Amino acid sequence: MASKFTPNAAPAGTKKVSGTPGPLVDPADGLSPDEVERYSRHLIIPEIGAIGQRRLKNARVLVIGAGGLGSPALLYLAAAGVGTLGIVDDDTVDLSNLQRQVIHGVADVGRPKIESARDAIAALNPLVEVRLHNVRLDASNALELFAGYDLILDGADNFATRYLVNDAAAILGKPYVWGSIFRFDGQVSVFWEQYGPTYRDLYPEAPPAGSVPSCGEGGVFGMLCAAVGSLMVTEAVKLITGVGRSLLGRVALFDALGGTWREIKVSRDPEAERITELTDYEAFCGIIPAADAGTEHTVTATQLATMLASRTAGLKDFQLVDVRETGEYEIVRIDGAVLIPQGRILAGEAWQELPQDLDIVFHCKAGTRSAAVLAAARAAGYERVSHLDGGILAWVRDVEPGKPVY
Repeated sequence: MASKFTPNAAPAGTKKVSGTPGPLVDPADGLSPDEVERYSRHLIIPEIGAIGQRRLKNARVLVIGAGGLGSPALLYLAAAGVGTLGIVDDDTVDLSNLQRQVIHGVADVGRPKIESARDAIAALNPLVEVRLHNVRLDASNALELFAGYDLILDGADNFATRYLVNDAAAILGKPYVWGSIFRFDGQVSVFWEQYGPTYRDLYPEAPPAGSVPSCGEGGVFGMLCAAVGSLMVTEAVKLITGVGRSLLGRVALFDALGGTWREIKVSRDPEAERITELTDYEAFCGIIPAADAGTEHTVTATQLATMLASRTAGLKDFQLVDVRETGEYEIVRIDGAVLIPQGRILAGEAWQELPQDLDIVFHCKAGTRSAAVLAAARAAGYERVSHLDGGILAWVRDVEPGKPVY
C-alpha cells in the first residue's frame, strides 16, 4: 500500500517543519534515466531530491472536477510526476469553458471532460497513469472512489459536493486539498480530520440555498483558476513529500483585483462529533430539485411562449420574473421578463415588487434557482406562482435557438 503517515520523524532527503505531518507516500523503488532527466529540476532541490520524486511517482491523487481548478491542477500534478491521477467528472466540454479551463481546447468541445483531460495529460507526461471516473460524485460512490487514492484535490463548484468530499475523506482518514473561486477571489486550504480542522470547522453550516451564486451564475476571472489551482498542487506535493508547512489549520485567501494574499486561521471545534457516516448533502444544503416544484407549478418553454403571445395580444396578464444575475441578463434574456435576482427575493427585499393578484412565472438559467425562489414564494403566501422548466437554456433550445447560451 502506497500510503504511510509518519508524524514525528522525517526520512532522509526531506525537510520537515515542526508540528506538520511527515511524508504521506512511501517512495517508489527508483527512477529511470528518462525520469531523472524529466524531473531533474526537482532532483536538484535539496528538499525534494530523488526520494521526494520517488514519493511523487508512487502517489495516487484523485481530482474532483476537470474544470476551472481541475485544469491547472491536473496539468501541474502530471508535470510534477505524480504517478497516478484519477479524474471525477461527468460533464462535457462546451465553448464557455475555454475562457479558464485550459486543459481543454476547441477540438474538445462536446467531448467528455475526463477524456479531453486524459489526452492533454498524456501529451504532457505519458509516464502518468490516468484513471477516469465518468460519474457524478455522490454519497453512493464517494467512499469507494476515495479508497483507491492517497490524497484528494477538491475543485468542486458547489457546497453539497464540498461537504461530501470532506466527510468521505474524514471517514477514510485521508487528507484533501480544497480550493474555491468566485469572480476575483480564491481560497485554498488543507483539511485532515485526524490531525486538524475540516471544512465543517470553516463552514459549520451551509449558506442558505441560492444565497451564494455559482461561477456559472456570478462569473469567474479566468486567470484566477491558475493561481488557485497551482497553489492546490503546491500543497499536494508538500503533503506527498513531507516538506514545508502545509495549509492545515490555515486558509489562504487571494484577491486578484488587489493582487494580495492573506491568510486566516481555522481551528478544530473541540465539541464537534467525529464524522462517521455520509448523509443527504443536497438536503443539508437546502437544495430543492426543480422536480419537487410539481408539474402544476411548472411551465415548459413552449407553454411560456404561448403565454407571452397571449399577453401581447391582451388576452392574458402575468409577470415573468428573471431571477438570474445582471451579467447573465445582459448576455441573453427573454423579452418581456423583469429582472429581480434571486438573492434579493430570498433575502426578503423584493416581495413588494411581486404582485399577489397576478400569475407569476420565475425563470433562471436551468431551473434550479427558479425552483428555490418558487418554494420561497409559496412559503410567503404566493399561490399563483410557477417556474420555467429548464430555464433559459430550454427557451433557447425550443423557442429562440438563435440566441446565445453561456
